Amino acid sequence: MTAVIAQSGADRTAGRQDSGRAAGTTWWEDAVAGGTARAMWERYEPVHDLVYFAPEARQAADGLGLRGYWMGYMALRAAPLGAVPPSVVTGSFFVFHPARVRRALPDAWEYAGPEAVLAARWEAMDAAMTRLLGADVAGSAELAEAADLAWEAAAAADTAGRVLGAANQALERPELPTARLWQAATTLREHRGDGHVATLVSRGLGPVEAMVLKAASGESDGPFLRETRKWEQADWEAAGAGLRERGLLAPDGTLTSAGAALRADVETLTDAAAEQPWAALGPDRTARLAALLEPLARAVHASGLLPATNPVGLTRKQFAGR
Repeated sequence: MTAVIAQSGADRTAGRQDSGRAAGTTWWEDAVAGGTARAMWERYEPVHDLVYFAPEARQAADGLGLRGYWMGYMALRAAPLGAVPPSVVTGSFFVFHPARVRRALPDAWEYAGPEAVLAARWEAMDAAMTRLLGADVAGSAELAEAADLAWEAAAAADTAGRVLGAANQALERPELPTARLWQAATTLREHRGDGHVATLVSRGLGPVEAMVLKAASGESDGPFLRETRKWEQADWEAAGAGLRERGLLAPDGTLTSAGAALRADVETLTDAAAEQPWAALGPDRTARLAALLEPLARAVHASGLLPATNPVGLTRKQFAGR
């Protein structure tokens, strides 16, 4: 895998007939046709998602005395904000019912303060990446290069109006390359997520409406989203009724043409709002980082850690044929 991770985007030609690409284009040129921010998200999101699905994350939360998966989730993700009240976390996380957050916070901070949680999540991510990739890759010069490039992009992200992105960006630079890469990916992911929330709000979509549309598009499983985010069936049905009144959902729960157009608009605007870090990094170094990240993302997908119906809508098919 070390040999693969060192391969640059310019070196990988895409004239293969099985990929569906135009002959003579590189895999990176093909990827960025849909926008650099989208192509990069597909590569750093799986790295970030280890904090939700890798067993090392749960072990770290348990080791801190945090009780249950959701207390661990809330504390691990909210720690950069400090020991803020549940209302702040509910607002910034957007899709969770307030009761889901209140069951975890502020109680979590009585077991472990934010500083201890931050240290534990970096240790857990180092352990997870070392196990998943192997010690040789985790300690390689190529992974350190990826970490430094990702950190530079994350440091350049515009965080005005982006609470989670700003909180993560303000953290110190981890010494370990694995932790540094994970933290940079997390800053970029939360930066993108903040922009996504702003776009949803501007389109009059609340937490449940956004999830109903996401499920209707086929990106995620509706019951899974509703149950894990702790919304009642009545909330889900009310959101669906409102979307049907707006002409966004058909009677059978599928997207109408207007609903599909709105979903596409939201995604396009989200991608546009996430382009700035890549403009700052520049096209050549962004392509290099993409090439370094791709085998890491592939390894996460191949591990089976990400559920097929994971809430971020990231699927293995995004890596098929490449």
